[in-house]
Amino acid sequence: MEQIAAVLGDGARWRLVELLAERPRSVGELAELTGLRQPQTTKHLQALSRAGLVTVFPLGQRRVYALESEPLTALARRLQQLASAAEAQDRDVLARYRDSISRETALATTDSWADGRAFSFERTLPASPEVVWQHWVEPELLASWWAPPSMTVSEGVLEPRAGGRAILEYRDADGRYRSEGTVREATPYERLVFDLTVLDAPFSATYELTLAAAPAGTQLRIDLRLADTTVEAAPFIAGIETGWPQVLDNLNRVLQGAQS
Repeated sequence: MEQIAAVLGDGARWRLVELLAERPRSVGELAELTGLRQPQTTKHLQALSRAGLVTVFPLGQRRVYALESEPLTALARRLQQLASAAEAQDRDVLARYRDSISRETALATTDSWADGRAFSFERTLPASPEVVWQHWVEPELLASWWAPPSMTVSEGVLEPRAGGRAILEYRDADGRYRSEGTVREATPYERLVFDLTVLDAPFSATYELTLAAAPAGTQLRIDLRLADTTVEAAPFIAGIETGWPQVLDNLNRVLQGAQS
């Protein structure tokens, strides 16, 4: 498929394919119609032949080329799959994040500009509080879900005891993003309170996680409160409202997979 796409990326070859889609043609006729010299036309046709797109029929002194439909049909199917995947993307998330960055940057004129701001997120999850708790406090399970799209967790630690370590480090193709802090409270299967400070664009957040048994599994609530905000933190803070629903979606999918 990659070879076909590469061959068709040349404008002259694409024109030859268009002409051959009408009917088989000789090298001389194709050269005349495209304005290419005959040796150039032959080289392009040879490239199309190697990709399986055309077949040559020697007819006496003439060589006639015909277009093969099967590779083009396969390419069309693949392009339709890509188009369908692109249509399914939630482009609104990017638009909301872009608008949020603009708003927060306009507000971030001095340090401490967002201190005290609070966020809350709730989700009903398809697992018991004990299982959900494990996905927060066991590093391997934590790393399986707490990362926004395109990122992975390179280190995740929430030690479930007062004074325990709190570490969250993301990694993507552009670098690493590390947060460190301390666990304040830990009541197994019910409540976890911890602080994290983003080191790359300093600001802190206090997280309060509460879990309660529900008929469908567990009712989760996470409350965040910001402190020590800096001007440089605006893009990070702008991502909280869009990022946390995505992260909780990840957790939901992981838990669904664990239950199946």
